[in-house]
Amino acid sequence: MAEVSKTKLTFFLITSTLLITFVFYAYQILYTPNILVDRDDRTFIIRSGYTFRKVQEELGKGGFVNDMVSFSFLARIKDYDKHVLPGRYTFRRNMTNIQAIDVLESGSRQAVKVTFTNVRLIEELGEKITKNIGVTPLEFDEALEEFTETNTEGFTRENVISMFLPNTYEVYFNVLPDELIERMHREYKKFWNEERLAKANAIGLTPFEISTLASIVQAESVKKEESKIIAGLYINRLKRNIPLQADPTLVFATKDFGAKRILNSHKEVDSPYNTYKYAGLPPGPINMPQIYTLDAVLDYQKHEYIYMCAREDFSGYHNFAATLTEHNRNAQRYQKALTLEIQKGKQQRK
Repeated sequence: MAEVSKTKLTFFLITSTLLITFVFYAYQILYTPNILVDRDDRTFIIRSGYTFRKVQEELGKGGFVNDMVSFSFLARIKDYDKHVLPGRYTFRRNMTNIQAIDVLESGSRQAVKVTFTNVRLIEELGEKITKNIGVTPLEFDEALEEFTETNTEGFTRENVISMFLPNTYEVYFNVLPDELIERMHREYKKFWNEERLAKANAIGLTPFEISTLASIVQAESVKKEESKIIAGLYINRLKRNIPLQADPTLVFATKDFGAKRILNSHKEVDSPYNTYKYAGLPPGPINMPQIYTLDAVLDYQKHEYIYMCAREDFSGYHNFAATLTEHNRNAQRYQKALTLEIQKGKQQRK
């Protein structure tokens, strides 16, 4: 009888010990600080395509989690390992496992700023537009390719860059690639309101053509105040069926973006972007025109100019002319000043 009582007591003690140990461990898992223990608050980023294993690796690599075993155990119990959501998450100092997992399960829709400017080629856009979000450049490129192939509004590989208006936008960090493109599409349609469409129609150009012309105007001068004049000059040429002869289009055609001067060899390249060889506008923009340049084309200055030449004072401004004779005089003054400048530079280097 005593032997039975002793066995029961032993069983009770072992069971109690295991129970206490389990309760203590459960308490630790749930309520003991395990995230950024004695460290400052930090942001944790989960990108599109991350698996739970990848999340574990990044948490460990970044020093976010003190005890990965307890964190992973609770994450699996809560089924988080099967529902990893991309996002930008803020972890607080001394968070518990359960608090951290609750944050991760929320699918944080934290807004971030997306800014893109000074884009010349559509291939450059993905790297810039995805810089602060969970979408990768490759995912963006693939979604954009699908958009150009399936849209019914006339966007092509050559002109789709016109859909992206340089600005700063707020989007969710975990925005999907197609959602990001659709957002830019909405911004584009918002820009092309009835008033702007009416102006484009009055000029006789489509929004795509306005964007293409604006990209040339933007490439021709760094002086904003000249934009409307230059736009008027090219519109005069278009109306008279005179080739635009815009040097920046040759740079784009040859992809010789380091060229400082246009040579006769540039003018011979066989490309639809060669506006010396082919009249009219090229197939698409040669850069991503700013909003002010688009509006400058829509509100172009009416005049008789069809020629332009850099000013001889090297100020960045241009001399404009309505006749070839006047233009030749402007060009001679510039060439003379340029020759003197080159000679002066040679003398200083001696």
